[in-house]
Amino acid sequence: MTECFDCDNCKESLYGRKYIQMDNGPYCIPCYDAHFANTCDECKELIGHDCRELYYEDRHYHEHCFRCFRCDRSLADEPFTCQGEELLCNDCYCSEFSSKCVACEKTVMPGSRKLEYNGQTWHEHCFICSSCQQPIGSRSFIPDKKDYYCVPCYESKFAPRCTRCKKTLTKGGVTYRDEPWHKECFVCTGCKTPLAGQQFTSQDDNPYCIKCFGNLYAKKCSACTKPITGFGGGKYVSFEDRHWHHNCFNCARCNTSLVGKGFIPDNDEILCRDCSSDL
Repeated sequence: MTECFDCDNCKESLYGRKYIQMDNGPYCIPCYDAHFANTCDECKELIGHDCRELYYEDRHYHEHCFRCFRCDRSLADEPFTCQGEELLCNDCYCSEFSSKCVACEKTVMPGSRKLEYNGQTWHEHCFICSSCQQPIGSRSFIPDKKDYYCVPCYESKFAPRCTRCKKTLTKGGVTYRDEPWHKECFVCTGCKTPLAGQQFTSQDDNPYCIKCFGNLYAKKCSACTKPITGFGGGKYVSFEDRHWHHNCFNCARCNTSLVGKGFIPDNDEILCRDCSSDL
């Protein structure tokens, strides 16, 4: 007697017919498709046993239904992106959602090296210095209106140059007589002490610290012989060709201050009226 070999669902004989073996038994093709085949998410029809089935995020598709929502290109063997409920090929996704390079106006592909600045995007190789035309890459740059410069080109083209050493000033500096100086270059003409942030004066357009100016050019007090610079609110008295600090303009005998008072010159000395009357 022949052994029974029937479809587990419809019980029809499978001898001489195609069938599919499942864990719980064999099924004829119609029964298999009816009970086990998935429904295509696109066309809503069953995906038969003889169709290539594609699966993405709990959704099933016929191979010919798995297509780009925009251009209808098959995505079966292509990279794609899901945007909301829509499947898009790379070209359509980039065209609609990716940035465009400001320089070449082509799409900046996802994952490619790019540079973003001030709301704009460049391919890394398109972001070049406006002067030397070399890619700036990850180096520092300086914007100037619609142009972008690497630091060496910007300094060479725009940065002011120190009056003394002629090298560019990239930050800080001192302005003297409307001319730029490095702080370390702006020094006393006499002793070479840095003058940035210090009191100084000039002689023949050359800067001097107070000490050097006093020693070289200032009048000398006839009493103490120290320079009379006038800095720091210092006042002085002049008589004929002699000069005194206010606090040095005293009677040679009694040491009384003669500032604002009458006095009598006696050779190299000056005397108050009382002391001069005793002579």
